[in-house]
Amino acid sequence: MDQITITNLCIFFGICFFAYLVFRNLNMYSSNIIEGMTTDTSSTDASGNTSQTNGIAGNAAGYAAQLKSLVIKSQDQLLISKYRSDYENAVLNLDDYLNNMMLQTALSVNQTNPQFSIAKLAQMQQAKLALNSTMKFIDSSK
Repeated sequence: MDQITITNLCIFFGICFFAYLVFRNLNMYSSNIIEGMTTDTSSTDASGNTSQTNGIAGNAAGYAAQLKSLVIKSQDQLLISKYRSDYENAVLNLDDYLNNMMLQTALSVNQTNPQFSIAKLAQMQQAKLALNSTMKFIDSSK
């Protein structure tokens, strides 16, 4: 074979490979679009069950059931009644750690630009409120 034939074959296979990549990616993007140019709000899991991704209108009952199953799964994983004291100790220790971090932040405020430290203190205060809610949840669980 001469040099021109080899070059033409390489160009031909290169174009074929490029076309393959383009059409493969077009197929991947178009599979998420349904008639009417809207996206589908349901998804199918590995077992073939269709789940709704929002709780609007007719999807509300399925969405509520899906959330309930997530709650049950989470409760089964956490076993709050068995590990309640361990969880309470972890939350209390994290609260103490946040208190120490807040003190460190308050003692190291940049006096020429205090906004960053103040915002950081506000975020830590929000975290303490979240920990308080978490503790209430642990205490109220069965």
